[in-house]
Amino acid sequence: MAAISKPIAAAQQRRFDTQQLQALDSAHYMHPFTDSAALAKKGARIIVRGEGVYIWDSEGNKIFDAMSGLWCVNVGYGRKSLADAAYRQMLELPYYNSFFQTTTEPSVRLAKLLSEVTPPQFNRVFFSGSGSEGNDTVVRLVRHYWSCLGHPQKKVIISRWNGYHGSTMAGASLGGMEGMHQQGGLPIPDITHIQQPYWFEIGRTQYPHLSKDAFGIEAASWLEKKILEVGAENVAAFIGEPVQGAGGVIIPPKTYWPEIQRICDKYGILLVTDEVICGFGRTGQWWGCETVGCKPDLMTFAKGVTSGYIPLGGVMVSDKVADVVIRHGDFNHGYTYSGHPVAAAVAIENINIVRNENLVDKVRLETGPYLKQKFEALIDHPLVGEAETCGFMAGLVLVKSKAPIAMFDSALEAGMVCRGHCFASGLIMRAVGDRMIIAPPLVTTQSQIDEMIALIRKCLDLTYADVKSRGWLG
Repeated sequence: MAAISKPIAAAQQRRFDTQQLQALDSAHYMHPFTDSAALAKKGARIIVRGEGVYIWDSEGNKIFDAMSGLWCVNVGYGRKSLADAAYRQMLELPYYNSFFQTTTEPSVRLAKLLSEVTPPQFNRVFFSGSGSEGNDTVVRLVRHYWSCLGHPQKKVIISRWNGYHGSTMAGASLGGMEGMHQQGGLPIPDITHIQQPYWFEIGRTQYPHLSKDAFGIEAASWLEKKILEVGAENVAAFIGEPVQGAGGVIIPPKTYWPEIQRICDKYGILLVTDEVICGFGRTGQWWGCETVGCKPDLMTFAKGVTSGYIPLGGVMVSDKVADVVIRHGDFNHGYTYSGHPVAAAVAIENINIVRNENLVDKVRLETGPYLKQKFEALIDHPLVGEAETCGFMAGLVLVKSKAPIAMFDSALEAGMVCRGHCFASGLIMRAVGDRMIIAPPLVTTQSQIDEMIALIRKCLDLTYADVKSRGWLG
């Protein structure tokens, strides 16, 4: 993989005053989803460079980034061609907006390219600066669509508990994260939720008489019940991540999404897939909807479109929706940075890398199955109650005992204990409660998968010894 050799060499030679940077960070930088007072006592980790699947902190520690930054650095760190694309575009035209009947060449070319790599119903895109903004756009767009068709009362959007759709007012309302809803008076009106299709937590415990596939049908039926409760005449859309990401890599039973599709078709409501995490090859197909078997009317994307090198997001709009909206004049919505030319130029180069290196096929046919074999073998560890993958997303559940299954008291935060051992051992692995998750860069090789699995196993061993010494195992 080509790397940005000069900047990396320069970063290697630099010396960083970690304590000074931590003090400045504490004094001036309010971090997202962070207890700032607790962070100030500990001091933030200062990340200074990255190459391939690795990052380095200001103390010189090499870390395997098994979370691709924040689910986004799909082509890995240090891609010179992405930096060059941004540099060239900045010199030529660093910015212009898409308002006032104006456009730029990169945004036009990216729109065309996206129509080529998305399912056939998508030929138009509405650009945003992030996935959160994209999901705000979804709210506006689906309600405007139904208003154009003479059904302005169709405003309700159904989502799922523990789903994640961003942290803006509309995005956080769509998401089902109760901690977010406790702050800021959320959700906003006309957004409601159903339970998530989580077999290990819900199906296994509440529906023990059902197989996993039968539970998938049952979980999908919750959507139909909610539609009937709200009134089909009032429901605009259902939105969901094909595989829930921030909720803990919750992979639904294979029966779930086809049944969701059938229910949406039956009641004539729009189906929206949030592909911010799942898109651009993460699940082993270009799009998560292709992996799970549904045909959405709208798709939100971000993250992997530029591999996180520069902010960009958007919504793919099906011909069904676009034709109606375009026919009815202005859509009074947009952003200063919609179709930003530098972001678009980087996205074009990034998509070309994904195509030219056949990364989607590699994840589906080679490295994804290899990761599945190695990761799911972690089920033999005494702390692991479940281990599953979908493409280059994977999650395992930490349990107190395996026969019978018994969970840790959530107040103990066993997942955070494990995460601490991961960081200390040079591994980025995320904790969602007691569910440990990864989403490595799509360029990760089989030998690097072996390295990552060895690190995970080491951290599980350290966690086991730790919780045993604390008396948490009973």
